[in-house]
Amino acid sequence: MSYITRAEGSVNLAGSLPKVIKQSRPNYNVLHALPLPLKIYPLPPLIPHNPLSVLYFACTYLYQLIVPLSSHRKTKLRAYFSPETRSVHVTDQNAARAFWESGFFGKGNLSRSKPSWFDRELRRKGVVVGETSEDVTRKRREERREFKKERARKERETIDSALKEEMTHVDSPLEQFTDASKNIEDQPETSGISKNTDDLITSSGPSFDSPKPADAVSSARDNTPIPNSGSREHYAEVETDQDVSIENQEHLQLTFEEAFFLVYGLGILEVENTEGTETITTNSLLTLFRMNSYFPSHTASNLRSDDPFLMSYVVYHHFRSLGWVVRSGVKFAVDYLLYNRGPVFSHAEFAVIILPSYYHPYWRESADRATDVTQREIKSWWWLHCVNRVQSQVRKSLVLVYVEVPPPQMTTAEACIDNQSQTDISQLLKSYQVREMIVRRWIPNRSRD
Repeated sequence: MSYITRAEGSVNLAGSLPKVIKQSRPNYNVLHALPLPLKIYPLPPLIPHNPLSVLYFACTYLYQLIVPLSSHRKTKLRAYFSPETRSVHVTDQNAARAFWESGFFGKGNLSRSKPSWFDRELRRKGVVVGETSEDVTRKRREERREFKKERARKERETIDSALKEEMTHVDSPLEQFTDASKNIEDQPETSGISKNTDDLITSSGPSFDSPKPADAVSSARDNTPIPNSGSREHYAEVETDQDVSIENQEHLQLTFEEAFFLVYGLGILEVENTEGTETITTNSLLTLFRMNSYFPSHTASNLRSDDPFLMSYVVYHHFRSLGWVVRSGVKFAVDYLLYNRGPVFSHAEFAVIILPSYYHPYWRESADRATDVTQREIKSWWWLHCVNRVQSQVRKSLVLVYVEVPPPQMTTAEACIDNQSQTDISQLLKSYQVREMIVRRWIPNRSRD
């Protein structure tokens, strides 16, 4: 018998042949119905000319005033800070699932994106028959590789057949043709060698009835053995008289921006120190993230107003507040990718690059300071063309986000080191301004209008 306890993250296989558990395709609209890990209680639609709608709206509004409903959990979810990986780890499986399904926060440390190591292990053991996102990606890459090989082979065969056809149609003198024909007639017949030139081409040339690249790919895919297919032979590998235990060894990794947004922006997460003995306050967490955003880490006295964490978090908070799903864009040489609903629904529509902007007069007061900020602002046209070309190839719009950096007096470290209220952080974030600009490639064949 076999049983699964997903809450505990373990599977035990013992006794006879394990029972097959077939996984159906998940309903992403239901699974990711909440855009954030919060419960929302919206008011019903108000139709002025409908008395029942006005009455229902008034009753719901009065009820929520008398009995206020909380959108947060009774107890906050917990995570711990990891200085080695420069991230925040969520080891509770229920919390990791809530963060991923409601907002697509973080990634599995043993997976590409969604924490799926546990499901892959179940599939490898033969307990669950289904496909994970990694399996789908692997098959898609194999199909693409086989298609490219088949296309290259067909192109090579087409070129060879064209060359042979040209050789057969070369004009030659009549005498040479007659002598050649006599020599061929005088030679004894040999099995496997055609007398006629057309037969020779037909026997040695390529066959134009070969399958199309897509058919070749599908046939190669069907003939390729897929491991972990959940067949009866695969089940025979599991020993029947020995217990096999699978523990979920994967945890969710949150970036500094995601963790601080969950702590400060939503208030549903608490971050502990590495030992797990103390909860880090919001102001101390801000200073800790700012110090560790440098490599090597800086001290609190050496922090700047254009810290990498502050610059990235201002942009992250800005787009999250607008309803976008913000994910890392390192795969496409950008800072962030913006999804309308999430990675499981559609591809990212925009690619974001963060650029500092020093418009305040403080940054131009001295020559050394002006030279320093100029070096930080400058970007070459080659860099812009390369990044823009990459985004156009993957059908994404490049968004240049300019963050106006305030003077350091407005972002002093002492204001965040002390255990003060969160209004200091609010004032700190308000001192930054964000400007967006979309850049598109101008292609004459496509942009003539």
